[in-house]
Amino acid sequence: MTGDIIATRFPGRYHRAMPHGDRIAEFLLSIGAVRLSPNAPFTWASGIKSPIYCDNRMIYSHPDARDYIVNALIARVKALHVPPDVIAGTATAAIGWAALVADRMKLPFVYVRSKAKEHGAKKRIEGDLKPEKDVVVIEDLISTGGSSISTVEALREEGKATVTDVVSIFTYEFSAAQENAVCNRIKFHPLATISILLDVAVAEARITEEEAEMVRRFTEEPDEWGKH
Repeated sequence: MTGDIIATRFPGRYHRAMPHGDRIAEFLLSIGAVRLSPNAPFTWASGIKSPIYCDNRMIYSHPDARDYIVNALIARVKALHVPPDVIAGTATAAIGWAALVADRMKLPFVYVRSKAKEHGAKKRIEGDLKPEKDVVVIEDLISTGGSSISTVEALREEGKATVTDVVSIFTYEFSAAQENAVCNRIKFHPLATISILLDVAVAEARITEEEAEMVRRFTEEPDEWGKH
């Protein structure tokens, strides 16, 4: 499966507003970072049964794709309303992306653990984060937005930081993610979406329109899809 188009079933939310989306979708598909398995669904850490799985860690091993995506992340961060003082990454998948972005932008870098250490200072934030800094979070993938929200909460509470934006490589476009973002006063800024990916995959004959529609149904009701 390989794809690269930024159309979306949420008109006006992302609709071809992401100049890098098509190319990133192509990378994800061509290197095998995205897999489709409707008859033997994947089980996510959350327990959700899914016909699609995206592993952005694969990109780290492909220099051309890695370089392109780092540049795209930087461009998106620079386009935000407030220049960040610090770049933060979610552990573990986005640590590398955030570190690369921070290095290129010559900004301080921290990362946030999924839970506090059981020893030492028992903190979640690793690095030297001073209070009252504007922080942008880098995320590799957004499904429900849970890990991103948890990271933002730690930065706000433990780090005394101002956090309003999460920049990610990819999103499944779950409605729950958007709802979580609104409730927690943050904005998600994905470089590519599932809608883009599916449109590209169909255009390149990597999947059928029927398979694409099945994935679209999954993204509309992820909690119910595996039960049918």
